[in-house]
Amino acid sequence: MLQKTYAHLSTWSEKPYGEHILFWFALAESCIVPLPADPLLLALCTGAPKRSLRFALICGLGSVVGGLLGYAIGHYAFDSIGTAVLQLYDPELEMFGRVEGIYDQWGFWGVLMAAVTPIPYKIFTLASGVFEFDFGQFVLASVIGRNARFLLVGGLMAYGGDRVQTWVQTSSERLLWVGLGVAILGLVVLKLL
Repeated sequence: MLQKTYAHLSTWSEKPYGEHILFWFALAESCIVPLPADPLLLALCTGAPKRSLRFALICGLGSVVGGLLGYAIGHYAFDSIGTAVLQLYDPELEMFGRVEGIYDQWGFWGVLMAAVTPIPYKIFTLASGVFEFDFGQFVLASVIGRNARFLLVGGLMAYGGDRVQTWVQTSSERLLWVGLGVAILGLVVLKLL
């Protein structure tokens, strides 16, 4: 079932709406949606490897715009919207409290770490607004981190050739399970920090 879904998603690479869906999904993932944008990016790159870097940049742009929206939600609407989003990941808001300590100790590097790693970036986007983290540093860390993350995937697909594409297509179910495991690992790491 997962392979069929993945194969269907890869056909979106040739549709005019594929890039739009990728942008909007990456935007939502950065501030609200609990699912990462990476599987959709990977599926589109598999469908059109020559456009992989373009897909990666679209995904990065959507993610950064979503990060800005998350910052705004944290700053202006944390009580009404932000807490509901955070409670999807952290019902007791324990991890959210730890993020403040990460800001105090790491600042820019903490946001960059969340932008690149499987640690839920949306927790940091909301927290950045709540804790009034320096907006310029937030934007810089987000642009660098999110684009580095997605360009790595796009670059592997663009330059890896048919071997990478074939491997991704035949391993899509395992990759989705690994992705889920990595997301859970990110939550565990954040909880331990």
